[in-house]
Amino acid sequence: MSMPEAEAETRPGGVDGDGDGPGPVGRWLRADRVRAVAVALIVVSVAWRAGLAARGWFSQDEFVIAAQVLDTKLDVDYLLRTFNNHLMPGGLLVAWAMVRLAGFASWPWVLLLAFGQAAVGFALYRLLRDLLRPGWGLLIPLCLFVFSPLTLEVSSLWLVGLLVLPTQLALVLAVSAQVRYVRTGRLRHLVTVAVWVVFGLLFDTKALLIVPLLFLLTAFLFTSGRAWRSLVTTVRRYWPAWLVLGVLSGAYVAFYLTRPARELDEPTSVGQVLTFLGDLVGDTVVPGLLGGPWRWAYAGDGPPLVDPYEVAKWLSWAVLVTLVVVTVRRRPSAGRAWLLLVCYLGLVAALFAVTRLGGPLGPLVGVIPRYVADVVLVAAICVGAALLGTKDADEDDVSAWPVPTVLREPGAFAVGLVAIVVLLAGIGVGTLWSTARFGDNWSTKHGRDYLATAQAELAAARPGTVFFDTTVPERVVAGYFWPDNLQSHFFRPAERRPTFVELAERPSTFDESGRIRPVAVEGRKIVPGPVADCGHLAEGGRTTRIMMDGYLEEWPYVVQFGYLSSGDSTALFQLGDATREITLRRGLNEVFFLMEGGGDSVRITVATPGVGVCTQLITVGRAVPAA
Repeated sequence: MSMPEAEAETRPGGVDGDGDGPGPVGRWLRADRVRAVAVALIVVSVAWRAGLAARGWFSQDEFVIAAQVLDTKLDVDYLLRTFNNHLMPGGLLVAWAMVRLAGFASWPWVLLLAFGQAAVGFALYRLLRDLLRPGWGLLIPLCLFVFSPLTLEVSSLWLVGLLVLPTQLALVLAVSAQVRYVRTGRLRHLVTVAVWVVFGLLFDTKALLIVPLLFLLTAFLFTSGRAWRSLVTTVRRYWPAWLVLGVLSGAYVAFYLTRPARELDEPTSVGQVLTFLGDLVGDTVVPGLLGGPWRWAYAGDGPPLVDPYEVAKWLSWAVLVTLVVVTVRRRPSAGRAWLLLVCYLGLVAALFAVTRLGGPLGPLVGVIPRYVADVVLVAAICVGAALLGTKDADEDDVSAWPVPTVLREPGAFAVGLVAIVVLLAGIGVGTLWSTARFGDNWSTKHGRDYLATAQAELAAARPGTVFFDTTVPERVVAGYFWPDNLQSHFFRPAERRPTFVELAERPSTFDESGRIRPVAVEGRKIVPGPVADCGHLAEGGRTTRIMMDGYLEEWPYVVQFGYLSSGDSTALFQLGDATREITLRRGLNEVFFLMEGGGDSVRITVATPGVGVCTQLITVGRAVPAA
């Protein structure tokens, strides 16, 4: 061998003296091609989902939080309150800062959600590398999570992202730390576990499920033997972890119970629970793990609900059952991995069965994908363990696995390989289809169109235009969010805000599309009056009672009062126990004002003696846009 050839072989990486070898990026790619592809897949997923999120906008809960943020100081009471029974100080802190900085601008939220998705994706890949046997197979559970249609809501809706993404990150990093603690017994890893559990609890109460997940994962993946033996071993060998996490969970629950919250929506019947379980597992989780749901049910401005095709749903069940049977027959530890997934799904189902089913949205809980976003993450871990095996499992190499003789034939192997390729291609196509259809649904946003129209109308409105505070359309913010569905709440973060008053002669309101219209009142009217060419006559110095054409329950109303006055005066207007002083002007006039009262009549007392007021128009009801 010549001297130049010997020198070339001894240089690192085979780089020649002219520097024509791979640069830093090339060396990084060559060092671990699986890692390079994993990073590319995560980047593609994040970018794709950011594009989908940008097509949508805020939804109902976001409007409510945004309005509350601008009406609240950043203090302990704000951070430690519950929102829809979620204790989420971390999420409320981020929301407070983002709403005040960005208002209704959506791009800062898209960037924040993209950052959170990337963090969870990279943390998951690191966990898979640490937990499972190495190889290209690591990309299967990674893709199952980062491209799952069931997590599209998490990457598109910022309030859901604030709850779920930090909890997912805490789950992955707590599991990673638990794996290191189990392998080494070092207490610093246990401290890390506790830190990440606390981090998750700062963003959602559901992070409490991380604790039983860690116990189940340790028992199923890091012990051997029968169930009772595994449980005893897990408790005895790792008791410091369960002591620390048990005390932490107990302290959190005790504090949570001191916070004011609405009553739990408990189930009303066994049938309701069974229907929920069928929806959750049969329509959402199983199809979603295999590229579904393929079809979405429109849900207004909110994220769509899963609505899988019947044939595709049952095919997904068949594929999953086949996968479970094959992996269990080939790998002894696969059954424990699948049981881990079933147990965690059972915990999630039990949580929602006792807290969500009795409310107005109870029938829909099982088909809302965000409720199983963490299940998808656990499924990725379990599927990886079932397919690849963990580094800790005492199992032979794949070449020594028992394979039926008939499947060892070259033709059978080729058929099996084709079947696997077809299956993966089908799941991939289904995932693309489900994601694209989600994007089509998510891009329809009535709230965005309503606000854009209202902002343009306010910019062109004449000076002095004033508004009565009525509700926004139901499809923008639902009525059960009252009073946060009022226009005064909705427009708080907007660049242009209407001026709201309680009394005006020519008030305005917004119609269903956001255009400015004069106010009209729909409701109860006064009966015809006895005075010819006058109707009801109210003379100065005494009270006149005027009957309505029906009874009014106690409620906030808008009153339309049309009158003809012989002079200027003030008057006291009464509706039940409610009173309001109004100013009357000489001539034919009209005034609108707000009152909260009830009854079957109104009373008018004109203050100035000698002034007479005729009226044939008094309507008490709700403000609507005039035709």
